[in-house]
Amino acid sequence: MNFIRNRLLGYGVDDALVDTLSFVILVTIITLLCIIANFITKQVIIRFIAHIVRKHNIKWGNILLERKVLRRLSHFVPAIIIYSFAASFPTYRAAIETLALTYMMIVAFSVINRLLSVFNDIYQTYEISKTKPIKGYIQVAKIVVIIVGIVLVIANLMGKSPLILLSGIGALSAVFMLVFKDSLLGLVAGVQLSATEMVRMGDWIEMPKYGANGDVIDISLNTVMVRNFDKTVTMIPSYALISDSFINWRGMQESGGRRIKRALHIDMTSITFCTDEMIEHFKQIRYLSDYIVSREQEILEYNIANKIDRSNIVNGRAMTNIGVFRAYIIEYLKHHPGIHQEMTLMVRQLEPGENGLPIEIYAFANSTQWAIYEGVQADIFDHLFAIAGEFGLRVFQNPAGSDLKALARGVQNE
Repeated sequence: MNFIRNRLLGYGVDDALVDTLSFVILVTIITLLCIIANFITKQVIIRFIAHIVRKHNIKWGNILLERKVLRRLSHFVPAIIIYSFAASFPTYRAAIETLALTYMMIVAFSVINRLLSVFNDIYQTYEISKTKPIKGYIQVAKIVVIIVGIVLVIANLMGKSPLILLSGIGALSAVFMLVFKDSLLGLVAGVQLSATEMVRMGDWIEMPKYGANGDVIDISLNTVMVRNFDKTVTMIPSYALISDSFINWRGMQESGGRRIKRALHIDMTSITFCTDEMIEHFKQIRYLSDYIVSREQEILEYNIANKIDRSNIVNGRAMTNIGVFRAYIIEYLKHHPGIHQEMTLMVRQLEPGENGLPIEIYAFANSTQWAIYEGVQADIFDHLFAIAGEFGLRVFQNPAGSDLKALARGVQNE
């Protein structure tokens, strides 16, 4: 300032205008220096670094560029320049230095927050991030940085020690507990979810209470994000996964098999003992020939050993078409390429009801992929519905409008 003032006096400038012109010229010089420094850092230095990073495909460098950490750091340069020239303005020196320091502190805490995001991005490039996500912890760290930053900035503006402000936070702890209730609950829940591995990235979870049925795509401090199979997104509070029940299908996916548990209902009036003609017909079926022979021999030996009079079909043991049908289904499933043969495979009768006798298939497809699983299940039941008639059985179905019309026509014809 004195240098500029002396030069102006040397040029014969009026004393009344010297101070004003000196102030304007110095402010202009500082402004130009800030603009030039900002241009050099952003347009030259940062571009050069970005070129090197992209040329050599430095992974961590790309993440730093995407998070704009270097651009945020460039804000330090104008602030440092302004702070350096603060002594040139004795009257405003304290205010300028305080504001410049405040700005640098804000930039510093902003850079720290972005570096925390960079650390999380880098961590997510490793496989362990799928089982041990740290996004919740990163968010907690960001909250701490923001709180500390606010305290230090206010202390700097007030010209007081930060300890004075921190001592008053104790009295506001109840308010903080209320404001950050969800965050605190989410932090505790996040620790439990991570420690017990209840939920991982990519898990298929089902939580009807929140309308969630899909894959976990994000686990943060407050929420778990689920992309449903209809491509909608559901946000579930993290603590809800601890306090409420949900289904995690990870075990099914890791097992390599997906359960098929479905029944077809048989009209009970079509169930009967097998006649000789039926038995001969069943012997021609590929999966039943050995079963029929061995079963026929077993029943014959039993009836002879117990001297049972077979003149009445009620006496002794005999094959039924429903029993043979169950045996066929079991053999069919054992030979089906889409069924997991190392897991439970069972065909059972359930309690009969108004819709007939349920014959339930309990087995596991050897693929956990939804489309393949549905294809295997449909293929099995397509076949069973089509061949039930070969065993003299009728699949139960409530009368449709066409059935009632056919019945009415039959009555009229009579």
